[in-house]
Amino acid sequence: MSPDMLIWAALCLPLIIAAGIAITGSVSNIRESVTLVGASVLFCVVIAIASVVAGGEQPSLYVGQAAPGLDFAFKVEPLGALFALVASGLWIVNSFYSIGYMRGNRERNQTRFYICFAIAIFGALGVAMAANLFTLFVFYEVLTLSTYPLVAHKGDAAAKRGARIYLLTLLGTSIGLFLMAIMWTWVLAGQNLDFVPGGLLADKNIQPAVASALLILFAFGIGKAALMPFHFWLPNAMVAPTPVSALLHAVAVVKAGVFTVMKVSIYIFGEDMLSTVPGREFVLYVACFTIIVASLIAMTKDNLKARLAYSTVAQLAYVTLGAMIATQAGWLGGSMQIAAHAAGKMTLFMCAGAIYVATGLTNISDMKGLGRKMPLVFIAFFIASLSIIGIPPMVGGWAKYELMQGAVDAGIPYVIPVLIVSSLLNIAYLLPIPILALMPPPGTPEPKPFKRPDGAPLPTVVAPMITAGLCIILFFLAGPMADFLAPAFEAPTSTSIVTGGQP
Repeated sequence: MSPDMLIWAALCLPLIIAAGIAITGSVSNIRESVTLVGASVLFCVVIAIASVVAGGEQPSLYVGQAAPGLDFAFKVEPLGALFALVASGLWIVNSFYSIGYMRGNRERNQTRFYICFAIAIFGALGVAMAANLFTLFVFYEVLTLSTYPLVAHKGDAAAKRGARIYLLTLLGTSIGLFLMAIMWTWVLAGQNLDFVPGGLLADKNIQPAVASALLILFAFGIGKAALMPFHFWLPNAMVAPTPVSALLHAVAVVKAGVFTVMKVSIYIFGEDMLSTVPGREFVLYVACFTIIVASLIAMTKDNLKARLAYSTVAQLAYVTLGAMIATQAGWLGGSMQIAAHAAGKMTLFMCAGAIYVATGLTNISDMKGLGRKMPLVFIAFFIASLSIIGIPPMVGGWAKYELMQGAVDAGIPYVIPVLIVSSLLNIAYLLPIPILALMPPPGTPEPKPFKRPDGAPLPTVVAPMITAGLCIILFFLAGPMADFLAPAFEAPTSTSIVTGGQP
């Protein structure tokens, strides 16, 4: 299959899967088989695309033109291939997990859930493969709209309120700020929005004040990146079922946000221009502030999903930090954090869901000694916590190392203590959970009986074990991952540019 056909297949498959789920919705076993088989086929297609990219090519697909300078086109470079691999690969695990969770918790509207999930993956892959800001923005909004019903899934007052905050915040930032930044870029670049190696705006002689304002519009307009103060949609979205939380925090939504921040930094501004933009320092300060303050808030939360939500806010800011460091090591650290955080945080949320399905417990203070009954779940939680903290041999350690190296290269020494303090706070709010569950203090009462006689459904136990193993496996694949991503950060060797994905 030719590379352009592979892109067509990757984009069309999630929609075909969604249609198949709708047709077979009345027969749950067939519906879920369609989801799992379809997700597996999609992952194979994305692997084929990534193999082409690893060979030094950047497959592209030109669809058409909405208006002059507004091309609907796709082009897969290493960073986009990485995001596509993360989204499609973890969809398989999340779908398997969802079968156990949704059935075990007797959730309603399961067919709608799986349909919206498939459309959300369609949006995430469109973001990953977009050749320009226009195409990316379209799929960015598809992702927002398709996940709104997932956040509101339970249909009660709390779910509706959380979903409203989710939708209004993400649409408000994207239309009010992100779209304005895109339009401004279109004007500054001479009716062009393509992602260009070295930076679309790098040779446009833009005034520092203008470049700073544009960068700040992008940083806060990409609301899915959850920089403070536009982070509050994320904790409010915790009313959704746990598989949705995993989607929001690990697979698609927030990763689409920080991925977009990286793309803008690398392909719109470029290393040389971004390192001289005064507003970059302001965004760096905001990212550092978000890392520390969100971690401190996480420590105060007794609700497990709320603690993990604020942890996500802090961990996402690592990627923004890497983007703003504007060195190859910083960009590599931010990109590796996308994959590392996806595996680690997805594990933590799936563990939280397994605990809830089995016991009905949501508060950390009620989980002491629970590891006696759910050892595999809490061992997976422990491994993922070590990865989030950055302790070898977990993949999260490589991301932090590269971010620190990037900070040294860029002469930004204050980033290093921020990352060190962040790791200490990670230890404080994550490690006590599995340790007190697996090794409770003497005299700790026996945990309450399971609300389900058989405990957590098997898929909700196996899935986090798989992603916990991935945290270790990716540690040893850090070298190949860095080699795969390296071409995305290198300066272009030619000044010739092909626009719009057209030959």
